[in-house]
Amino acid sequence: MPGVYGLLDVDGPSMVPTLSHGDRLVCRYGGSVRPGSIVVARHPLRQELLLVKRAVERRPGGWWLLSDNSLVEGDSRDFGTVPDELVLGRVLCRLSPRPAWLAPAGWWAPLIGRVPYSLGRRLGALPPR
Repeated sequence: MPGVYGLLDVDGPSMVPTLSHGDRLVCRYGGSVRPGSIVVARHPLRQELLLVKRAVERRPGGWWLLSDNSLVEGDSRDFGTVPDELVLGRVLCRLSPRPAWLAPAGWWAPLIGRVPYSLGRRLGALPPR
């Protein structure tokens, strides 16, 4: 699945203030995860449920994932580390309602040859001609 991009919607308040309920995100499935990345993962106890969480650190057994909203349950404080195979990808940006880059600078560099020039300009990945 590396290099596959997808859209997903945030459901719930667990990532407030960074993300809000209803935000639409772009995710790179199979993308590398670093501490601080916002990721999409399968819940380790209910694998049909997808989570959007912040990857805080690598620990024995996988990634420690936390909500940005510390008042909300349903992260590694409840279920422990999330194995690597359940961390599906990294969130790159929020498309709506307020576009925002959520990935480290330069994430788009491998895409330059694969997106139409006009789309690359709209995404801010290419300078004007």
